[in-house]
Amino acid sequence: MSIAKTPPPPYVAVIFTSVRTAVDEGYAQTSEEMTAMAEGQPGFLGVESNRGADGLGITVSYWRDMDSVRAWKAVAEHRMAQKLGRERWYRAYCTRVAVVEREYGFSV
Repeated sequence: MSIAKTPPPPYVAVIFTSVRTAVDEGYAQTSEEMTAMAEGQPGFLGVESNRGADGLGITVSYWRDMDSVRAWKAVAEHRMAQKLGRERWYRAYCTRVAVVEREYGFSV
């Protein structure tokens, strides 16, 4: 895993926090497909994702602007993956959309 390289703010962060069910069938493949598809969308800037052993996961995707976020949400394959997530893979989830106004960091 690496830290997404984002441009100077402002840009948009979509924060998806979820708790998994025990069902694994198709999850990894769908997740990989959605990441690859998002990477090809206009306005996509990067993604960071992690899941703990307890099933709690957080994925943050970064986008140029709100129009890019709305366009990604409207992609048919993404909408189908969301439906499967509600039906099979998640016990709970919350999506938060925020505008990043400032960033700073450190790396060696």
